[in-house]
Order: sequence, then C-alpha cells, then structure tokens
Amino acid sequence: MPGTTLRRLNGFDDTPAELAASTLLLIDCQNTYTTGVLELDGWRPALDVAARLLERSRRDGAKVIHVVNDGGDGTLYDIRADIGRIHPSVAPAGDEPVVVKRVPDAFHGTDLGRLVDEAGNDDLVVAGFMTHMCVAFTAQGAFLRGNRPTVVADACATRPLSAPGTELDARQVHLGALATVADLYGVVVPSAALLARTAGRGGTVPY
Repeated sequence: MPGTTLRRLNGFDDTPAELAASTLLLIDCQNTYTTGVLELDGWRPALDVAARLLERSRRDGAKVIHVVNDGGDGTLYDIRADIGRIHPSVAPAGDEPVVVKRVPDAFHGTDLGRLVDEAGNDDLVVAGFMTHMCVAFTAQGAFLRGNRPTVVADACATRPLSAPGTELDARQVHLGALATVADLYGVVVPSAALLARTAGRGGTVPY
C-alpha cells in the first residue's frame, strides 16, 4: 500500500539524525559535477546547502569525513587535476579526513568504515553527488554495516537519465533514488532545515 516502507515494516527508526551527534559524510562534491558533460541539474543550490551543513558541523564539533571518487589520470574524476578536486566551498579543513574511492559505495575497499567507527557515531548525515549513484550506494553500504544514514535531499543532486522507452529528467532520477533509500536503507529529509540540533536547555532549534 502507498506510504508503507520496508523500514516501517521492519520497525526501523525514522527519526532524522541530529547533526551534532552524527558524522557528516560529504560524497563526491567534486568539480566534475559543476561543469562540462557531467554538470548536474541543481548542483549549485545543493552545494550551498552542503556548505552550510559543513559550517554547522564544524561549529557544533561534529565529525566530518570527505569522500572523493578517483577515476585516474586524465579522467573526469582525476583528483590530481582541477576537474576532480573537491569544490572550494566544501574543501576539507584541519584534520578532516578525505577518503578516496573507486566504486559507488564509499565503504567498499576504503578505510571509511574504520573512520566512521573511530568517530563513534552510529548516525551518519549524507550529502553530495550523485543522488542515484554514490549517495544511494553509500547509504546502502552504511545500512548494511549497521549505521543509520540520514540523506539530506536538498544537499544532493543528479542528472537526467535514459530508461527503456523514455527519458527521465534529473528531478525524477533524484526522487526515485531518494525513494529507494527511504524504503529501507536510511532516513531521508527533504531539507537540511529538518535536521534538529540540540539547544542549550534540552530542546531543539532548526537549521
């Protein structure tokens, strides 16, 4: 029936993560997706939201982990060239780790799991690019290893895709990917504004 998710049928908690008590994962916020053949629809507003999440995480003392995809020398994901570098608006600072991956699931074949465990938070806040690819696969990877990801929809973006007999615009692809995550792998919030953070006297204040 509409509205029934596998999460609810399995009794999983659908409460969004609290940023200050979570680890922020910024997935593939690379120049790759801001220009040229892979420029994403809505990358700028999504990156602006991700930058505000990053600023708030730093202010609140939350752990931050950056993830990048490395496709090798001369590719659109060449992390040694400007095209593959993390966008300046969300660039790592201080001792914030950068995990280099080569497949959509950022946990596969990397030390991300160790870093997440060392951060000490079961809850993860996930933002970045592309919604239907590395964001969704990393949320699945987090779920499968026992973490609880919350994907921030307005801090993610993707691109149009072809499907058998039709074309899907970026919004359709984006929403379909988020629906897949929300069905089982994690919590999805439409806006970063719905991530509560602890206030001084035990309440919550909005983003």
